Amino acid sequence: MTTLAATHPTLLDVKSRLDGNGQVMKVIEMLSQTNEVVDDAVWLEANEFTGHTTSVRTGIPEPTWRKLYGGVQPTKSTSAKVREGMGMLEAYAEIDKSLADLNGNSAAWRMSEEAPHIEGFGQKLARYMFYGNEATEPEAFTGLAPRFNDQSAANGENILTSAATPDSTDNASIWVVVWGPNTCHMIYPKGSSAGLRVTDKGQVTIEDIDGAGGRMEAYRTHYKWDCGMVVRDWRYVVRVNYDLEDIVASGATGPVLRDLLAKAMRRIPNLSAGRPAIYMNRDSLDAFDLQMNRDPLLQFSTQEEAQGKFVTRFRGVPIRRVDQLLSTEAGI
Repeated sequence: MTTLAATHPTLLDVKSRLDGNGQVMKVIEMLSQTNEVVDDAVWLEANEFTGHTTSVRTGIPEPTWRKLYGGVQPTKSTSAKVREGMGMLEAYAEIDKSLADLNGNSAAWRMSEEAPHIEGFGQKLARYMFYGNEATEPEAFTGLAPRFNDQSAANGENILTSAATPDSTDNASIWVVVWGPNTCHMIYPKGSSAGLRVTDKGQVTIEDIDGAGGRMEAYRTHYKWDCGMVVRDWRYVVRVNYDLEDIVASGATGPVLRDLLAKAMRRIPNLSAGRPAIYMNRDSLDAFDLQMNRDPLLQFSTQEEAQGKFVTRFRGVPIRRVDQLLSTEAGI
């Protein structure tokens, strides 16, 4: 039997959101996170309903030095087809109609319910953009970490490490990604639209609400986000995997993150090929600040106000905070 309090709002939930005048109060979302990677990503329509097939260049033709009266053999490039899958992320919100209608606040109440659902979608999508793995979870899509997890692979030169040992779980990763149609982008199904779709199902009758054949009138909202990821050119994604604990509270030891990040950016063939961004979690941002404050020569970033928000940049590329990035990764 399902525990109703875990899946449906209760009277206590209603009372906790009403002020002294019976109006719905603004809820302070203590569980909300900052996952700016969702805002940065480029979204393109897939060429299939359940996936996306693209071509990847695997070989460049080489010209020939020709001498007088000599011939030149024709050449061609080589490419390979790669198919990327997509996942369907869905959720339902169901509220007892009588409960939502209390004090005539059904619309405001349902709006207050939608905010945490949307936050949940954003958090899960951000997590899977890095850690999703179709090999272990076929219904999802594959993110960046499983693609950049082996230095002996073809894209191994874009995996930088610093004292990150495979048998430890105190490592963190910093990512440099150039978003674009020919580099790295997100996809949505052919013939559909990008982003989270919220559908008001209106009033419905829920069967067997109590596990004993009982029914309940409720308002239902359906949330759905179909999405996947395509890394068309791995040269435009770089992972820096380092041991976070090597950077002590004083910032006097451990890898110099500025140098690692500068090296990572030199791996990118052309930062103007798309929309570049640097992603790290709060712990990595703290480590940057420690090193920056210890030595003025390490002050690599400037802050400027862009569209009403402060943006930290390194060599002109914005640094984004992603709370879904872990500080407990295995080393590479």
